[in-house]
Amino acid sequence: MLEILLDPNVGYVLLVGGFVFAILALFTPGTGVLEIGALFALLLAGYALVNQPINGWAMVVLLVSIVPFVLALRRSRARAGQAPGARTDLIFLLAAIAMLILGSIFAFRTASGGPAVNPILAVVVSGGSGVLLWFMARKSLDAAMRPLSHDQDRVIGMIGTARTDLRPEGSVYVGGEEWSAVSQAYIPGGAAVRVIARRGLVLEVEPIKKEDK
Repeated sequence: MLEILLDPNVGYVLLVGGFVFAILALFTPGTGVLEIGALFALLLAGYALVNQPINGWAMVVLLVSIVPFVLALRRSRARAGQAPGARTDLIFLLAAIAMLILGSIFAFRTASGGPAVNPILAVVVSGGSGVLLWFMARKSLDAAMRPLSHDQDRVIGMIGTARTDLRPEGSVYVGGEEWSAVSQAYIPGGAAVRVIARRGLVLEVEPIKKEDK
């Protein structure tokens, strides 16, 4: 079974697949599926690399391609909430994809020093991987820069209803949700309240006087 791994085309596909899984795992951490897939593919690709001639410079390019991906992610997070400017995150992203394609195509070599991977396979796999990484990473970067859709501070200033008596703690219903709340003044259950501050998941409220309604 391991003989198939001595085919440079198979080793090439495993190598590219392992790096694609590893890079995607950087953008969507925590699932475990991508991490396991990357580890499995890279272990098999490692066997092929050990038993076949390779280009050292191409392997360096392939490994270094992870750096601009990480920089792209860091830049996108740093830009979140800032005014639009130069999209250096996308420049890093394009550089990483180009390095991945270049390094993976020339990773395996023939006895004469030329690329051992079938050129048609190289174009299809590398091109497809580049498009996939571009699409997935762009989605992840755009999501990282998008402001939070659920801003909990939005409830400040809203009017709600006391679910229980506040003496001084209790619960209130504000903005379509039930919250824990505190009040400096006693508020009976069912009374109208106004949110004046938020401390974590606890709201500070005040009673609404009749003249304020």
